[in-house]
Amino acid sequence: MSTVQAALAGVLLGGLYALMAAGVSVIWGVLRIINLAHFGMILISSYLTFQLASAWDVDPILTLAVTVPGLAVLGGALQWGYERLGITDLNSLLVSFGLLIITVQVVSNVWSADFQRMSSAVNPYATASVSVGRLVFPVTTLFAFLIAVTLITGAHLALQRTFIGRAMRASAQDHTIAAAFGINHRSLGVLLGGVSGATAAVAGMLFALANALTPTTAFEWFGTVFAVVILGGIGHLMGTLVAGLLVGALSGVVSLLLSPAAAPLVLFSVIVLTLLLRPHGLFARRAFR
Repeated sequence: MSTVQAALAGVLLGGLYALMAAGVSVIWGVLRIINLAHFGMILISSYLTFQLASAWDVDPILTLAVTVPGLAVLGGALQWGYERLGITDLNSLLVSFGLLIITVQVVSNVWSADFQRMSSAVNPYATASVSVGRLVFPVTTLFAFLIAVTLITGAHLALQRTFIGRAMRASAQDHTIAAAFGINHRSLGVLLGGVSGATAAVAGMLFALANALTPTTAFEWFGTVFAVVILGGIGHLMGTLVAGLLVGALSGVVSLLLSPAAAPLVLFSVIVLTLLLRPHGLFARRAFR
């Protein structure tokens, strides 16, 4: 039963991993931008959630009314800047990493490098749980799972069934041909950057619900999030969702059976094997194809 509990708890936590990875994956797949600054936006959202809830007694979930539009604008502006400067794939990795370093330092200056956590008075979700028989699930990870499934599934359907989604997929395959048919790649990029920023806001809020915050936490997300992106297939949203759940379950079971320190070893062994056998990910031959 303990193994089942660990696996299911890991699946719920995997929803948060998938939500963190979705923005990175789709920006990389459609716009060919490796946007490490996305982690900085998640970090900013986490701290804004903490600040608004602690200083103003706002329900942490209601802080999304501030963080979602704010980070959507920031994400769109960031993508506009990438386009204006003609940032390429490799350059985007370097530039966005520099922006992440700046973000971490700004957060350190504003909130200090000490651990920060919302008190139970303003964050009752942290200690709440749901029981199903002998299985117990924290409300925070349950929220993360449900929200991730809803948002990622909705985004996938939008990419598949709406005109804007089809335009993005066409632009991802060939910018030049898509432009010949009247598709404005820059405008779509800004829109997609805004949506990515909004998902970062939601992911940051969900992380702050269950965890203590430090500015360097952003660097700790790298390995797990990129594991989800690679396993799911770059730009493949449903693959990202399934990969997030698998990574969460694998980490939970390995941590229980072996040790938490063994989880990264097993996880990255799976990534290496995936790259050898399925270069485009477990769930897609090619993104948007």
